Amino acid sequence: MYLTFYGLKERPFNATPDPKFLYLTPGHREALAQLVYSVRGNRGFLVLTGEVGTGKTTLLQAFRQRLDGKAAVAYVFNSTLPFDGMLEYVLEELGVPTPASSPAQRLLALQRFLLDRRRAGQSTVLILDEAQNLEAATLEQIRLLSNFETSSEKLLQILLVGQPELRSKLERPELRQLQQRIELQCSLPPLSREQIRDYIETRLHVAGASNLALFSDQAQSRIAAYSGGIPRRINILCDHCLVIGYADQQPRIDANIVGQAIEALRGTPRRPSGRPATRIRATWGRWILGAVAAAVFGGIAVSPVRFEAIHLVTRARQLWELFLR
Repeated sequence: MYLTFYGLKERPFNATPDPKFLYLTPGHREALAQLVYSVRGNRGFLVLTGEVGTGKTTLLQAFRQRLDGKAAVAYVFNSTLPFDGMLEYVLEELGVPTPASSPAQRLLALQRFLLDRRRAGQSTVLILDEAQNLEAATLEQIRLLSNFETSSEKLLQILLVGQPELRSKLERPELRQLQQRIELQCSLPPLSREQIRDYIETRLHVAGASNLALFSDQAQSRIAAYSGGIPRRINILCDHCLVIGYADQQPRIDANIVGQAIEALRGTPRRPSGRPATRIRATWGRWILGAVAAAVFGGIAVSPVRFEAIHLVTRARQLWELFLR
């Protein structure tokens, strides 16, 4: 809708985790490098945490691309599955024919797959997203998967991804064995004020914008204050800003448009700015009032009741004010 108006080839603030839009802060860059290095080094448990909307899923998509097809990846995003259902899902993701008889046979099928991959010089990675929702008993069963190993290396790298509550859960006494097997923990912080500016400009550039200063400094300040540096909130707010800016035919997003977008996200009905339309309504309103007044005062000469004429003028002014709202 607004792409042509703002000279864009695609939506710059889409909510989908497209890795080409990944903005690497020092924290993101370090986390990505550590994950890739850990998988190539056949390390065991890895943990990635971050607040809701900090870009964990987008980082995971970039992480999978960095593996260059040298690792088989099973990505489980439904953390409510019981362990048996999760194991069946993992085998399906890896392309392993699923034995129908028992969990033990499924585990044996997974072990054979892991050994075959390792003989071929390749790794296998299990990514468990939203891991903060996993029950302690399920996490303990997942820990047992790390027992798939040779005398010199792990056959399966397990990446637990979740919100900060995941770290608290992993510190429970009943999960101390799992805690001892974690070889890497990294987290994604919110963006700083300066990073928010770079983030917005980076996404505009990837989307083909010629004007990277599309959002004014004041607009970016309001975006930073509202979003708290959370990329998902930035994306949603900026997309609303572009829709409103297009509707009002504003070539640049200012703080006023950001304020309207924030109100819209909070459920407050937006009163269109429509300055040209307001002038048109004012012109028509004055014409209507003048016409009605002329008719009323013209009728005073032939009307014996002056009070009725005054009442008609008052009603005409009320109609004009209503028209201008």
